[in-house]
Amino acid sequence: MQTTFRSVFISDAHLGTKACQATHLLDFLQNIKTDTLYLVGDIIDLQEMRSRAYFVDAHYSVVEHILAMARSGTEVIYIPGNHDAFFRQFAGQTLSGIEIKLNARHTTANGRTFHVSHGDEFDQMVKISPMMLAIGDKAHGLMLSLNQWINGARRLMGLPYWSLAGYVKSHISKAKEFIERFETAALKSAKNQKVDGYICGHIHFASFQRKGDILYCNDGDWVEHCTALTESAAGEMSLIHWSENPKTLATEPKEEDWGLHKPHTPTTHLI
Repeated sequence: MQTTFRSVFISDAHLGTKACQATHLLDFLQNIKTDTLYLVGDIIDLQEMRSRAYFVDAHYSVVEHILAMARSGTEVIYIPGNHDAFFRQFAGQTLSGIEIKLNARHTTANGRTFHVSHGDEFDQMVKISPMMLAIGDKAHGLMLSLNQWINGARRLMGLPYWSLAGYVKSHISKAKEFIERFETAALKSAKNQKVDGYICGHIHFASFQRKGDILYCNDGDWVEHCTALTESAAGEMSLIHWSENPKTLATEPKEEDWGLHKPHTPTTHLI
């Protein structure tokens, strides 16, 4: 598969936690070439590390490789999220060759403009009840723990990576409803800002959505799905999954083809 890109967007690595798929992320970064790398928030999970830090060699290696990419000429832009919000105070500065911004405007090779942010700014718009949030957080933590055990067993059997959390999100109505509301909020924001699209992460669910001429792109995560959003030299967006068997999950839906897809149906089927 293609490994040379004009730009690459990754988010929600959650380095510093056991859930982080740092080995796959490091392998991905070592095997791609890109002019620009966007780190779209929650790269280092400072929030979780306050109570329980898990920063092993593979995590350090990811950080070191990103710094090496910046030194070697890749433009690296870091947009902090809610779990690494500490870095927001450094917005407008360049640290070790990495530009820190609250958000960014990205212009593709074919002239489209995308607003890029982590996505946590939509939390109040798509909020759910505190009880459901608490239940969801605990269930999500349990799924991530089970995910590690399941994929450990799958590796022993020679099977590729598979996301339990991704499967559950795709099949539970409340989770799908939350994702749909988040996507709608991002599409509305893009329209209000008069840009061609919105690129974000935050909800750990990689997908494309198109409403008219506005494109929503979510780059996914590196704790559940091991996904990234990429831009080709021609300006076309694609979602890729990277683990034992890297593959392209989806390319952006074209406006003329959108009638083939039901509204709010992700055009990518996750692992």
